[in-house]
Amino acid sequence: MIATSAGAEGLGAFIDASPSPFHVCATVAAELDAAGYEQLLETDPWDGRVAGRRYVIRGGSIIAWNGCELAPLRIVGGHTDSPNLRVKQHPDRSSAGLATVALEPYGGAWLNSWLDRDLGLSGRLAYAHDGGVAHALVLIDEPVLRVPQLAIHLSEDRKGVQLDPQRHVDAIRGIGEARPLLEWLTERAGLTPGSVLGWELMTHDLAPSQLIGTDRDLLSAPRLDNQGTCYAGLRALLDAAPGDTVQDESTAMLALFDHEEVGSGSERGAASDFLVTVCERLIGGLGGTRDDFLRLMAASFHVSGDMAHGTHPNYPDRHEPGHRIDLGGGPVLKVNQNLRYASDATGEAEFALACRAAGVPLQRYVHRADLPCGSTIGPLTAARTGLKTVDVGAPQLAMHSARELMAAADVPMYSAALQAFLTRGGAR
Repeated sequence: MIATSAGAEGLGAFIDASPSPFHVCATVAAELDAAGYEQLLETDPWDGRVAGRRYVIRGGSIIAWNGCELAPLRIVGGHTDSPNLRVKQHPDRSSAGLATVALEPYGGAWLNSWLDRDLGLSGRLAYAHDGGVAHALVLIDEPVLRVPQLAIHLSEDRKGVQLDPQRHVDAIRGIGEARPLLEWLTERAGLTPGSVLGWELMTHDLAPSQLIGTDRDLLSAPRLDNQGTCYAGLRALLDAAPGDTVQDESTAMLALFDHEEVGSGSERGAASDFLVTVCERLIGGLGGTRDDFLRLMAASFHVSGDMAHGTHPNYPDRHEPGHRIDLGGGPVLKVNQNLRYASDATGEAEFALACRAAGVPLQRYVHRADLPCGSTIGPLTAARTGLKTVDVGAPQLAMHSARELMAAADVPMYSAALQAFLTRGGAR
């Protein structure tokens, strides 16, 4: 396997530092800064500034690249968001003598997994500053919230409860009356009382990521979907680019988008213009014409990275026969005939060559035809940009749970495959 700096403990530390999409971007940016990357602002002119190691952040999305020549792009894509419980606009409630916080499920959160967990809060606050609006990251890594399970004696049949997302996922924060949540958060953030004008706040499980199992060969962590790709893609970009360029034949790029779990339909999601405008400004800033932009985009290639379903040992019948996906078995190529994934024969071959170059095995995933298949940023990015795209991932269990599971060995193999893809040169 080619050399990689990625490892399971590194992924765990990345996840623990990044409870929200905004914190993912901050964590990635800190690594890029340390490697000599420079942040560009979308509101600034880019002419003459795009060559070399650069990145740009739009909310909870980030795009980074390393290249100095007019060349096709090799893009590793992923998403920064994960299903969770998010704070409503009027969060303060009380019931049965308890102060509660009104929460709303985000994405396809597996609601039962959020019960009886100590929860923290993270996200960002928008506040009034010098006549305008500024933003502050919020991270409350303390057990301030909990959604309690109904006692088994109160369940109708003692076989469980049906969770209503409107009524059953509010969190307890204390006994009796409590200060308004936003007032408390404003103080914790060191902001002026009454200055907060908007917020995007979400809960996160406080149990740290850790290696488990008798041989410590499994990684138990929240948000593996899809911070597993964010981390693997970041390490691939940094490992693939020890100098000022990856290769003269290509420009390496990492594109991580917010809001995939809810359809990507935002100004910073994969369905937005973010990637297109960054690519156009990059190529234009390197002296390219509009024709150069169109020509190079047609020659570029995009790997859409998202986590994949490993075969569950307790539910093997829920998987497509003949397509067993092993934890620890290497990266996964994802194919769906109805284009829930963007992979086609060209993409399949391209990623197979990358895995071969990396010296890692390749697994091939197909979803059961009688079950609804999830999707990724792949089809959206392909349609929005015209980029040749292949959907890949690393195998895991318990996808969309508050706590997920993967093999420690898959972390370096996944990153090595992405690194090999970035360094294969221009798309063919």
